[in-house]
Amino acid sequence: MRPERLVVVLGTSTSVGKTWVGAKVLARLKAAGTAVAARKPVQSFAACDVETDATLLALATGELPETVCRPHRWYPIAMAPPIAAAFVGATPPTLEELLAELDWPEPAAGVGMLETAGGPRSPVATDGDSAALAAAVGADLHVLVAHAGLGAINAVRLSVPVLPEPVVVFLNRFHNTDVHDRNRRWLELDGFDVVVDLAELTRRVAGAKKPPAGPAAR
Repeated sequence: MRPERLVVVLGTSTSVGKTWVGAKVLARLKAAGTAVAARKPVQSFAACDVETDATLLALATGELPETVCRPHRWYPIAMAPPIAAAFVGATPPTLEELLAELDWPEPAAGVGMLETAGGPRSPVATDGDSAALAAAVGADLHVLVAHAGLGAINAVRLSVPVLPEPVVVFLNRFHNTDVHDRNRRWLELDGFDVVVDLAELTRRVAGAKKPPAGPAAR
């Protein structure tokens, strides 16, 4: 059953912290009394990893990792999922197959979070990338996680145009340094909806409206 509010979390690339961000938001929502669920249609990881993305998301929601991501979609090699599947001798999934395997809990969760893999143009299936997956599920909100430091402006500018609206950009690991703050202000003047605080991101994921914009300068 589709969650009352469906949110897709993507990253501008790998290793930007989208799983950490998603898990923190889900944990905050659950602690506040919201029924939450997480799904990662497919995941690849290093064979030596003790925890996978599905494990971390499951810890936040109280679900089983095998519920978050179906076991036959776990590929223990750190490559894009369809490439990883072929590498380990499995049949790479199609986008239609991943969508058909999405099963949300009943009764419907208040917030359901779907996490993609890699960046928006990273392939998740033989015939689709993370952006295509996001477009196919018809989410209420898309959270794009990006580094806050050097390269953030370029990464966000390249990523947001290929995603469905609405999009909230979350600058992860944000500190009040000159570089981080100037990146934030530049992206805001570009017209992007930028959040740097986990509490505010949690409010937005839950459905709160964007707060009024204040003065900004590059």
